[in-house]
Amino acid sequence: MQKSKQLNSYDLSRAWFDFCFENPEQINPSHTAVYFFAIEHCNRLGWKQKFGFPTTMVMEAVGIKSYNTYKKILLDLVSFGFIKMIETSKNQYSANIIALSNFDKALNKALDKALIKHNTKQVQSTIQSIYSINKQETIEQLNNKTKESNLVFPFTSENFIYQWQIWKQYKKEQHKFTYKSEASEQAALTQLQKMATNRELKAIEIIHHTMANGWKGFVEPKSDPRKETQEAFQSVKDKINFDFSDGKLSFER
Repeated sequence: MQKSKQLNSYDLSRAWFDFCFENPEQINPSHTAVYFFAIEHCNRLGWKQKFGFPTTMVMEAVGIKSYNTYKKILLDLVSFGFIKMIETSKNQYSANIIALSNFDKALNKALDKALIKHNTKQVQSTIQSIYSINKQETIEQLNNKTKESNLVFPFTSENFIYQWQIWKQYKKEQHKFTYKSEASEQAALTQLQKMATNRELKAIEIIHHTMANGWKGFVEPKSDPRKETQEAFQSVKDKINFDFSDGKLSFER
């Protein structure tokens, strides 16, 4: 005959929350409180197979004032299959004799799947919030903010300035970090410019690569010679395309 699996808090609590997840209409916080106190009491008694469960002690421990409420909760746990009633107490001043059901069957994976799905959605939501931080602000508004500061951007295109704002919001939300002064932010811009060897597309790629991996500081992706050649060509092209509108010299987007 196969030996029954030893009781342990982890399996019992996991089985309970699987049940709660699948039957939310049947449970309330008092069920969880009473059941977990039964697990704790059994543990302190050395995981006895059968043990006394004094009514007044349980009611005081979990904060249930009504005996009828407690009695219903306990009988619910019996009907759910989590507690076995060995001997019923005669009144509220005596102890029930109970045993914890041993859940040695495979645990239901529904809650695991739900938690994974929830965590995935949460990560996606965080990323989406980062990339939509300035939807309420136009590029023009961002440029106006930039003009009010003394920062010198290595690349002056609207796209780069917008990407830099996304980077700062990412640092704030994911790593609780904000640049303490314009000097420290300027140093970060200079660092990014050096890593990108003065190439705007490379700088934006470094920003995206760092955020995609959840890193705090800039990390350069592994180089691809063909891609670098294309970026270098684009950089030269950008420099020789000028816009003389309004009599001012400026780079085209």
